Amino acid sequence: MGIATRVCFVVLVLICTFLREGRAATFTFVNRCTGTVWPGIQSNAGSSRMDPTGFVLPPGTSRAVQAPSGWSGRAWARTGCVQDATGKVVCATGDCGSGSLECNGQNAATPATLAEFTLAAGGGDDFYDVSLVDGYNLPILVEPAGGATGATTCAAAGCSADLNERCPAELRTEGGAGCRSACDAFGKPEYCCSGAYANPSTCRPTAYSQLFKSACPKSYSYAYDDPTSTFTCAGGRDYTITFCPVATPSVKSSSGPGATTAAPTGPTPTLPGATPQMPRSAGGQDGQGVMLGDNSWLASLATGDASSAPSLPPALWASPLAPLLLGGLLVVVL
Repeated sequence: MGIATRVCFVVLVLICTFLREGRAATFTFVNRCTGTVWPGIQSNAGSSRMDPTGFVLPPGTSRAVQAPSGWSGRAWARTGCVQDATGKVVCATGDCGSGSLECNGQNAATPATLAEFTLAAGGGDDFYDVSLVDGYNLPILVEPAGGATGATTCAAAGCSADLNERCPAELRTEGGAGCRSACDAFGKPEYCCSGAYANPSTCRPTAYSQLFKSACPKSYSYAYDDPTSTFTCAGGRDYTITFCPVATPSVKSSSGPGATTAAPTGPTPTLPGATPQMPRSAGGQDGQGVMLGDNSWLASLATGDASSAPSLPPALWASPLAPLLLGGLLVVVL
């Protein structure tokens, strides 16, 4: 068996392994609020870390972040963030207590609207929801890429309503910038689904959770709201997380710690219920824009024939195996 044949065999094995195990998902964060938000990301215990764990997202901009295969965790928006003379970052809502742009494994302070994910490691289904169990600070819409492929709940999830405008006075906080959950505000077992209420039979919707549910029917309003609020898609797809999908809520601060990004193009997403796709740039991968677009077949560059070269499937470029695949193919060509 010649060297070229052996290399081809190794490359094929690597490709088969990659296709069996699946690829990492890309989360595109979009800010359609009137002011800057500072997304935070926390990985669940036992899940690989997603980097970065926090960043700045000015109004009208987007940023793509790649998640490890099989990742599970949550994402949210921090608002009203300021940086003091010592460089410490503190946010009015959703603060993770890290004192920096990155949350470094720390969770959001309540109240905060949470986008929660459990991604398939390979061959299974993704599960996701938008939760108001820890309260609300901004509307969030989660959209899966592509249409449903057998899963009946593969659709847009989230809340487009401005709950801060209709928040009861006893739940209102941060000068109207957040709406606490009843559990957070009162700490009673019937609101927290704890003690004698720690099961779906005894912990039922309350007047407060029903208020959230009526405004945001595709969000998780209390601990046992699973049947109508958990969404499922076949694994291996990307997701768009849009803050203020109808661009109505005002964020108190339009500037703060962090850098700016390029503005996305295209229309504003619709309300939950459909699965419109967010516009995606075919531009560069500077870590701030949307990391999509065709990539030319590197092996063809070695022969000087880049014009007629086929393209790698986008999934392979996102794989950590890509350098090995390209190296093997270059050996074959040369």
